[in-house]
Amino acid sequence: MSKPTYELADIIKEYRIPFTQKYKPLKQHQRVLNAIEHCRTAYFGYHLDRCDSCNHERISYNSCRNRHCPKCQGTNRERWIMARKNDLLSSTYFHVVFTLPSELNAYCLRFPKEMYTILFAASKETIMQFGNDPKHLGAQMGFISLLHTWGQNLSLHPHVHMIIPGGGITKAGNWKHAKSNGEYLFCVKALSKVYKAKLMEKLKIFLQTINQPMSIRLKETLYNKKWVVYAKQPFGGPDQVIEYLGRYSHKIAISNHRIKNIENGEVRFSYKDYAHGNVQKLMTLKAEDFLQRFCMHILPPKFMKIRHYGILASRTKPKLKMQQMKMGILIVKKDKQKEQANGWKEITKIRLGFDVDACPCCKKGRMIRVMSFDANAPPPTACGERSRTTCNKLILKNQQN
Repeated sequence: MSKPTYELADIIKEYRIPFTQKYKPLKQHQRVLNAIEHCRTAYFGYHLDRCDSCNHERISYNSCRNRHCPKCQGTNRERWIMARKNDLLSSTYFHVVFTLPSELNAYCLRFPKEMYTILFAASKETIMQFGNDPKHLGAQMGFISLLHTWGQNLSLHPHVHMIIPGGGITKAGNWKHAKSNGEYLFCVKALSKVYKAKLMEKLKIFLQTINQPMSIRLKETLYNKKWVVYAKQPFGGPDQVIEYLGRYSHKIAISNHRIKNIENGEVRFSYKDYAHGNVQKLMTLKAEDFLQRFCMHILPPKFMKIRHYGILASRTKPKLKMQQMKMGILIVKKDKQKEQANGWKEITKIRLGFDVDACPCCKKGRMIRVMSFDANAPPPTACGERSRTTCNKLILKNQQN
């Protein structure tokens, strides 16, 4: 994929001050914006590599590693997917989406951590209840929940994507398939009713703890509204599951490639209009309003947006491995020491087909790290004058490009 013409960092750099003056963002939002703005610049440090064959030299800037940064998700995504490959079962997989009603968006803006926790808990308990019920399945299930908070136009749209194997492990330790023969998991209408009841009950308890009871009008609106639990077509096989996880696991509110233009204080970006046949459209917003919409999707610090439940949870891994053995699934044991030694470079080579250490000039040599500089630090005095001069020239050249 080609390098995008415009980046989110460009918008932050140019319009951060007027945005801050207009919207007074939270400190945690300002920290995220600061990280994205300076990602892969000298602000976070850099290092000098030199080819051991042709002596070609290259400056590489460090990443911010923020989970909201559009440039820092590739390696994390591939590492997570590789780990999930070892958890696959010989079963049909289903994709179910639980959404918070738009009437609760005001609470999400004020209490994001609490509201998203309620969303996770209500959706999890709904699936678990149906799985444990002998009328529907009668077995312990497992699934992965991924939180997304945005719509295509950057509006607030909190929802949880669930990837669910179509079955579970009985008390006798045997695998039991869902009763639908792979056509569907559970009745979505029944799921919707149970999900609404659980979420409303948890919401009322939370509002009582903060002494903000729900208004009668809002309560009537929510109870009278039909809550829709969306169930997509089942996946064709494990390969499709992995492909889906790759698209959604570490996705952020907007990628750099969707930003089409930045000029005259406005940002134009593309979005997919699901209401009209998934047509690609363009939307234009004032730069300050664009950044405000982006900040709505910055999660609270340390909040886990990907969660594993049931037999896919970390504490039940032995039960999962035993079931894989019964299904004849052979899992190759990973060499953790080798994995840690190779790190992100090996993942990039295996999953993305790009060898970071290969010389881009002669195509034969290997790039060897010569010098490293910490964030905001000038080259140390112990470095040779030639190396400092080389670094300064390379930095200037990169800035001009």
